[in-house]
Amino acid sequence: MLEASPAILTIVDGPIAVIRFNKPAQRNPLSMATLDALENVLIELATEKEIKALIFTGSDEVFASGANIRELAQLDTASALKFSQQGQRVMQRIAEATPLTIAAINGYCMGGALDLALACDIRIASSRAVFAHPGARLGIITGWGGTQRLPQIIGRRCALEFFVTARRYTAGEALQMGLVRSVGDPVLAEARKVAGEITEGGEEPATFT
Repeated sequence: MLEASPAILTIVDGPIAVIRFNKPAQRNPLSMATLDALENVLIELATEKEIKALIFTGSDEVFASGANIRELAQLDTASALKFSQQGQRVMQRIAEATPLTIAAINGYCMGGALDLALACDIRIASSRAVFAHPGARLGIITGWGGTQRLPQIIGRRCALEFFVTARRYTAGEALQMGLVRSVGDPVLAEARKVAGEITEGGEEPATFT
């Protein structure tokens, strides 16, 4: 186990590292502190050559809930720019990671958390997973790469509906539109299975993005 932060728990089990968002009482927000911790974990794991897969998951009924809106409201122009760039940098680290990256989406996956899932090679959902980009209801829009990655994965028309309606989508709907590779419970076990099949069998992960 790597050194834990209050927001993230990281467990390395052989060739697989599980990164768990671990503040369910606050709905696992991707706050500035959480992004800092996540970036440090990704940098540290990048030095572990034996790791073949990174699995991101949440706790209780929440995968993650994106940026902390109360925290955003307190930012000035300079700090808001820094936060946006920080999020972009972390998502790009995930997208460019050498190990296979899998989002094991165990519950609510909202806003910036969806951006994180989109940066992964593969997304697997629990039957209880719920997806949304609620920014339109708040008068904001994601700045962490979701507006570019979502159309590439599910198509421009579906992505536009995702963003402008801010509606919530079930795991079944996400599977139908191609947002997730599969739906299964328990989702972390499903993700571990897929990670093993691909990393041991040499299957090409880009097939599932």
